[in-house]
Parts: sequence; C-alpha cells; structure tokens
Amino acid sequence: MAVAATPAVSDQPEAQTPGQIPFDLSQPPIIEGFTPLTKAKDESFKEKFLRKTKENPFVPIGCLGTAGALLYGLRAFHQGKTRQSQMLMRGRIFAQGFTVVAIVVGVFATALKPKQ
Repeated sequence: MAVAATPAVSDQPEAQTPGQIPFDLSQPPIIEGFTPLTKAKDESFKEKFLRKTKENPFVPIGCLGTAGALLYGLRAFHQGKTRQSQMLMRGRIFAQGFTVVAIVVGVFATALKPKQ
C-alpha cells in the first residue's frame, strides 16, 4: 500500500517581523556589534587614472618610456639599424626597471602613509 506524502506544515509563525523581507540583497546584512565602513564613491576610469597619477607620477612616466623605447627599437630593427636597435632595447630594459622600482616605492609609501 502506498501512502501519500504530505508536506509538513508548521503552526509556528516565522521569526521575522511583519513587512520585513528575509533577504534584501540591495542592503548589507545587519550584524550585531559590527559597523561597516561607508562605501567609497564610485569613480570613473579617468578619475582613478588621474588620482593614481598624482599619487605616483613616476609609474606612467616609466610606462611611456618603456613603450617609446620598444617602438623606436622595433622600428630601428625593421630598418636594419642593429646597433641602434640594441641600444634602444637596453634602454627599454632600463625603463622597465625604473617602472618596477617606481611601483614598489609607491606601494611602500602608500603602506606607510597614515590612514585618514
């Protein structure tokens, strides 16, 4: 004999207050004893780029130097100027090193700067 399974229905009211949605994904969860930090203003790519450039201007300078040396070195290589091409590739390596050092110095400077 087969017995039909009926879902168990609880007579207990749920633990939520009237009018409250159990999971509102548009709001952060409320955790007792925890106050979240306020969300920083969303900034566009241009605003973030300008802010980061002002914080550490040597990184974009190093990137431009690296790209410039690479492009001129490839152009010289294509034209058959091997000596000039080699010198520009060495300059590219120097510019890359400069950029890496600028990034590391910027990271340490940001880490040591007191929080506002």
